Amino acid sequence: MDKNKVTYKDAGVDIDAGNRFVDMIKPLVKATSRPEVLTDIGGFGGLFSFHADKYKKPTLVSSTDGVGTKLKLAFMLDKHDTVGIDLVAMCVNDIIVQGAEPLFFLDYMATGKLSPEKATEVVKGISEGCIQAGCALVGGETAEMPGFYSESEYDLAGFTVGAVDNDNIIDGSSITVGDKIIGIASNGLHSNGFSLARKVFFEIMGLQPTDTIDGFEQSIGMELLTPTRIYVKTILNLIRDFEIKGMAHITGGGLLENVPRVMPRHCQAAIKRDSWEKPPIFEALQQGGDIDDTEMHRTFNNGLGMVLIVPSSQCEDILIRLSGLNESAWEIGTIEKSADEAPSVKLV
Repeated sequence: MDKNKVTYKDAGVDIDAGNRFVDMIKPLVKATSRPEVLTDIGGFGGLFSFHADKYKKPTLVSSTDGVGTKLKLAFMLDKHDTVGIDLVAMCVNDIIVQGAEPLFFLDYMATGKLSPEKATEVVKGISEGCIQAGCALVGGETAEMPGFYSESEYDLAGFTVGAVDNDNIIDGSSITVGDKIIGIASNGLHSNGFSLARKVFFEIMGLQPTDTIDGFEQSIGMELLTPTRIYVKTILNLIRDFEIKGMAHITGGGLLENVPRVMPRHCQAAIKRDSWEKPPIFEALQQGGDIDDTEMHRTFNNGLGMVLIVPSSQCEDILIRLSGLNESAWEIGTIEKSADEAPSVKLV
């Protein structure tokens, strides 16, 4: 080859590395397949044969999201096999709250310099997340963007599509005074509030990701990297047998801003502050950063990853079922009448 001729690789984009990456992840993608998937990875588009005859009035529900600055922890610890679970979780948990079963998922990964080995670790997590959610990974995009991202970092985004019968959409419209509120446990921060968490632990407290805090069995970095819970199979089990009037995925905005999104006007969720168990990471955060209660509840999930609003008569049976599904769950409050038109949360 003429030494004076410039190649794409000279500019920072290695096509051969991209092809090797695709070959490495094919088994991971195949592990998520469903009968409706018609194509293997590598095509221009993922084909999914939607079996509309399963529904009286099929409605598609979609969601897109990313992982956010939690990725900084993955970079710090050079651990990349769990953030893909977070990516899937943030999307599929958002559509299950409307009663939609996730059908398929696509991902987007952008990086300054593609490391096929590191990127494969990321896809391992995405594959595991899809398996937990029961949806198929039907495609994605990997963009090598030298000069835009640093060589050692990457960003992730994901997109899911699910389906629900139009008559079974859960939209909160039937919620009424006297309904009970159930909280299902999170296992940590999930994927929200990491800019504040990093500031508290690594700037204010002066910790390193590999440091440990009394009461924790693993380093603070590994504790923060705990992947987001995926609630899809649990919720599908519940809606098969019970009336779930409304659900909220507790992400950025916490209880205070996410629960009202599914409530009708003139309703207030009265939530008892000490009615559920909070993972110790939240106490460590609050004390380390001297964060007030309102800020904690507006930023973090504080131990509740999913909230259900259910008829009072079914609350106890739903809690029993959740226990049988190995979920930690609690009755955390009641829907009350509010003089204000806008729905709200009151912590009591």
